[in-house]
Amino acid sequence: MRWQGSRRSNNVEDYRGQRFGGSGLKLGVGGTLIALVAAYFLGIDPRVILGLVESVPAGGEQLTAQTGVPQDEEGQFISAVLGQTEDTWSAIFRAQGAQYEAPKLVLYSDQVQSACGFASAAAGPFYCPGDRKVYIDLSFYRELEQRFQAPGDFAKAYVLAHEVGHHVQNLLGTASKVRAAQERSPEQQQNALQVRMELQADCYAGIWAKQADAEKHILEQGDMEEALRAASSVGDDTIQKRTRGVVVPESFTHGSAQQRMTWFKRGFDGGTLKSCDAFGAGA
Repeated sequence: MRWQGSRRSNNVEDYRGQRFGGSGLKLGVGGTLIALVAAYFLGIDPRVILGLVESVPAGGEQLTAQTGVPQDEEGQFISAVLGQTEDTWSAIFRAQGAQYEAPKLVLYSDQVQSACGFASAAAGPFYCPGDRKVYIDLSFYRELEQRFQAPGDFAKAYVLAHEVGHHVQNLLGTASKVRAAQERSPEQQQNALQVRMELQADCYAGIWAKQADAEKHILEQGDMEEALRAASSVGDDTIQKRTRGVVVPESFTHGSAQQRMTWFKRGFDGGTLKSCDAFGAGA
């Protein structure tokens, strides 16, 4: 992936190396994998799926973030991808007569406090609609490569673009409508709605890839395969086979491997919001 020539976003809050208050959640290797699997690409509220959130202790330490573009290579990369998402979605919103409000990206180590609560890094990357921020412990990318066998810069970029996709859903009002519908629905229907949320975020990630490549020519040979491999590796059926040995479709919350690949590619091929109507009759 060619990212060095991309504009770096200043919308980064870097807490790496600092520790938020609270005891956090400590998991073994197996527990961490299950937690990562369960929360990966989480869309609406990490507390709902994971139960990894604790209340922040009263009088907890207030930490100070380094704001702006990080100076290390990992930070440079992630701020460049964030900048690409900002350029992509600003143009799309502007074409519709609206203004895109970019999310903040919070980089942290081990555990973090958000408007959605206090979460362990074992939850993986997540978007919190309460404060409109994306949270990533960059050590997750090593998990992505080693445990999920999905290496590569473009696979990493896809993770961030997916979470930004949830921010777009929040801005467009999709997230609030889905949450309201879930509150009125039985568990199986709640899961089905959550799947549609995740597939649409995958599709929005595809739109970013399409637009960023058209503007900056970011794609290199093998990049699309990296993204599709990442999408496939976190499909519910792939995960359930790995952790349970059996697939239970009615329990899906993120979509099958094939669905996740299909919707990412659908966004890339279509390149428009209309091509990502995961809730339409023909979806």
